[in-house]
Amino acid sequence: MRNRQNQVLNGGWICCSWMLLSGFIVALVSNQVHAQQSPGQKVAVYSAAESGIPEVRMINERVRQIWKEYEITPAATATDGEWVRRLHLDILGRIPTVDELNTFLGAKDPDKRTKLVASLLYDESYTEEYARNWTTIWTNVLIGRSGGTERNSLTNREGLQKYLRDSFARNKYYDKMVHELVTATGHNSPGAENFNGAVNFLTMKLDEKASRATAETAKIFLGLQVQCTQCHNHPFNEWKQQKFWEMNAFFRQTRALRRFVPGTRTVSGAELIDQDFAGEGGTSEALEADIFYELRNGLTKVAYPVFVDGTSIGRSGYVEDVIRREELGKLILSSEYLEKTIVNRMWAHFMGYGFTKPIDDMGPHNPATHPVLLDYLASQVRKKNFDLKPLIGWITLSQPYALSSRTNATNVKVDDPLMGETPKFSHFYLRQMRAEELYESLVIATEAQKTRGSYSEQEKAKGDWLRQFIVAFGTDDGEETTTFNGTIPQALMMFNGDLIKRATSKDNGSFLSGVAKDNTRSVQKINLLFMTALARKPTKKELTVANQLLLARKGDVTGALQDIWWAVLNSNEFILNH
Repeated sequence: MRNRQNQVLNGGWICCSWMLLSGFIVALVSNQVHAQQSPGQKVAVYSAAESGIPEVRMINERVRQIWKEYEITPAATATDGEWVRRLHLDILGRIPTVDELNTFLGAKDPDKRTKLVASLLYDESYTEEYARNWTTIWTNVLIGRSGGTERNSLTNREGLQKYLRDSFARNKYYDKMVHELVTATGHNSPGAENFNGAVNFLTMKLDEKASRATAETAKIFLGLQVQCTQCHNHPFNEWKQQKFWEMNAFFRQTRALRRFVPGTRTVSGAELIDQDFAGEGGTSEALEADIFYELRNGLTKVAYPVFVDGTSIGRSGYVEDVIRREELGKLILSSEYLEKTIVNRMWAHFMGYGFTKPIDDMGPHNPATHPVLLDYLASQVRKKNFDLKPLIGWITLSQPYALSSRTNATNVKVDDPLMGETPKFSHFYLRQMRAEELYESLVIATEAQKTRGSYSEQEKAKGDWLRQFIVAFGTDDGEETTTFNGTIPQALMMFNGDLIKRATSKDNGSFLSGVAKDNTRSVQKINLLFMTALARKPTKKELTVANQLLLARKGDVTGALQDIWWAVLNSNEFILNH
């Protein structure tokens, strides 16, 4: 914050203006995002598209049943501004533009929420942004935020992103994507002969007898946590050590081979292939390609490829007899875990929490909070051939998604997952933006998207910033953090980082410069800043302090707007999805 203090102190208006700015920040920090709904506040009636969509009606009925059991009155319905902001963040990964916001707020159509959801999902003008957002989400799921950036990595991040971006732009159905990711072969680098970006999911997961490939495939696509059973039976999970190695056997034909630039020793990437696996029995005969593992008591046992439901395939390790990953892909697609896991993951993305915690640990040991609803939505997803866009529509048009984040006396204590309560979805759960969402939202808020350059240039600029994010915001365990959680490095980066400096620049041609020069009254300029960042107008208190800042600046309108804009962008309300 020192840089910002120096700017204020060097302005000549010193104490008065800094105190006003501090007061303005306090007013923003204590905004209504965290406020509890007052006892006399009227609870709005939900009506959006409910009667015509059976899946939406089912969501509402099953969630309301839990409210009834716990004697909960749900939160009031979110304002149109709150709802449209969260919808853009969740579907496109960025806040709405002022034009998008004003168009929605000004519409009188009672079915405007349904139409906006359809527009964001199906309108060609949003296809690129939709694909960009879900590519980012699934890249992080499949290989992590830093995957492919490690030294001597066999993962090509750009290759995976190209595969995912093309898939989402064409609305490739989820089951087909899963099958391609699990069974892919080919070169991992764009432009290479036999390029297949899908191989990047597995290229760095085949060391140590493909134990990571086993664990990550089961966790991501089947919602089964199996990594702990590699060495011993799990005391609480039905998954046993034998099952881990039976699942592992599906990957033992797979190899990731380094490929070099012709005539050099420069690595050009990796190629994923399936080749004969002779087994671990010490013979060259692969008809019984067995693998061995050791129990904790020292006994050695043998395993062959058997799926989680008990379905076994041929034991031969010869690819001419059976390609094990091809069989695994088919078995995953026929498994009921596939649709339940993706429903759970998508519900958690939009609602803040899944039906289980964690979302990728499902089974009798970890029962779902709304089992009937989970099973129903899973069955409907399979009926829709794993087209995920209808699922997104059902969730975002449901009553739970439309609720305010403000709690009331009936749900404040019994519906707080942070305090160990199971989620009952009686109010919208506050959550911090993902790093990528913050970046894209700052771009939108400052209208920088109008001069962003090509897609590759845009992604490079974002990637450079995200690498800084990973270094600054890494956890003590060496893992990656995916949200802003209030640490000092995060706060300093927001206060003084280059991204914020560019966003609050008052140079000619900047967003702020344009606002200051616009031929409108000061109150309209302030309203614009709030609508741009927070999808609402300032409160009376905020407007009063902002006007005092304008007066204190003694005619320097751009400087005063810069102070206000900096405070708004650093407020909890901007960083939170609420």
